[in-house]
Amino acid sequence: MRHFALPVQSSSWRKAGRSVVGLFIASFLVYSCQSPAEPEPDPDPVFPVGRAVASYPSDLAVQWGRMALRVTAATPANTPTYASRAFSYIGLTMYETAVYGMPGYRSMVRQLSGLSKLPLPQTDSVYNWPLALNAGQAFLLKNIYSHAPLSARFSVDSLENAMQQAYGDTVNRAVVVRSVAFGQAVASAIYAWSKEDGGHESYQNTFPTDYQLPNTPGSWVAPTDGQVAIARALHPRWGSNRTFAPANSRMPPPRPESYSTNLNSGYYKQYKAVYDKSRTLTQSEKEAALWWADDPSQTFTPPGHSYYIATLAVTTTRANLAQAAEAYARTGMAVADAFICCFKTKYTYHNERPSSFIRANIDRTWIPFWPEPPFPAFSSGHSTQGAAAAAVLTDLFGSSVRFVDDAHVNRPRDAFRNVGYPARVFHSFQEAAEESGWSRILGGIHTQQDNETGLREGRNIGEHINQLGWEK
Repeated sequence: MRHFALPVQSSSWRKAGRSVVGLFIASFLVYSCQSPAEPEPDPDPVFPVGRAVASYPSDLAVQWGRMALRVTAATPANTPTYASRAFSYIGLTMYETAVYGMPGYRSMVRQLSGLSKLPLPQTDSVYNWPLALNAGQAFLLKNIYSHAPLSARFSVDSLENAMQQAYGDTVNRAVVVRSVAFGQAVASAIYAWSKEDGGHESYQNTFPTDYQLPNTPGSWVAPTDGQVAIARALHPRWGSNRTFAPANSRMPPPRPESYSTNLNSGYYKQYKAVYDKSRTLTQSEKEAALWWADDPSQTFTPPGHSYYIATLAVTTTRANLAQAAEAYARTGMAVADAFICCFKTKYTYHNERPSSFIRANIDRTWIPFWPEPPFPAFSSGHSTQGAAAAAVLTDLFGSSVRFVDDAHVNRPRDAFRNVGYPARVFHSFQEAAEESGWSRILGGIHTQQDNETGLREGRNIGEHINQLGWEK
């Protein structure tokens, strides 16, 4: 386990001066989509010349982390599944465009499923790594969100130009051109590799009409209460997508409790507990339920909330640029693998949500506090991805980082539910993950078995990301 030290070396950004436009011609590489039995570490590279990434503050990474969240929130019809995929490639690109300026770190080449090659820098040349990172983020973000509104894409261009001026103003022109070209080439290769994962442009077929849901006792029924337009299954084949860590592709789906309407059965008690809790919600519990809802139509989605917490981890601990790049990469890939593994479980068992069981067996008029999402219940996506993110952030920053989650403080009060969005304080990443999972029980859309299983599976998924060869 490695924890980052709190103090960092600071350096002020250079004032904006002249604008430099970098050009590049990059050849796409061919990648295998087969997962190796075990990850094979990349050989030690000969590092090119350039100021070490760790000597810079995290500001540049944080700017791009926030931009990724803004673009995600601004893109219509986004889903947690697609957003989790986007953050993974955005974070990985941040890391790979800077890793050769990070002595002691390894590239993820030949460690991730099917990632056999990425462009290498020239070992006898000087690079400005922030410029490479900056160019890579802009390229990847605009391609992975090619369907984003023009206003969002203009914002990406604006940030790229501003940061290129800030970091390249006093840098030799040849170094600027070389650094920008390298960042774009790495991002281009990662984007080409992303097309083979099973989720490329999946926003075009969010609710496949050819997928048939089972019609057996205890099976999930697509929601229809005010949601007729989405009364189908969201990304039912997401679980067959390629994972980042090969070990995560080998995780078998955990099994839920067997269906039963017997009042003394564990299955019945799980759903009865959700019903009972819904009748005694406190104002604080309602706030927790809404805080973690992260409605994709109004926010940066649940995986975006984990990416936001990675930003809080970076800024709270005053991490340097190298530490920030690794944090975003680990968090993005952990969350993406969590959604793949979780959706594999969801569509293996098609376990019902509390609404259908409670209405059929307890109270036919019952309505959950929060609208249920259009996919099966077991296991909880919030719990799984939250625990996966907590596992990697805890490994990087420690188990007792206090932070203030202010993600939604500017949202207007929910008048219908009479709930606001005050900031929430946590004393560890695990505490935040546990509240995120519990919030779905408070919302009436998950049972405790969904939550507990998700937390357990998520921790394992995150640990598999931690066990990759990040350090030499």
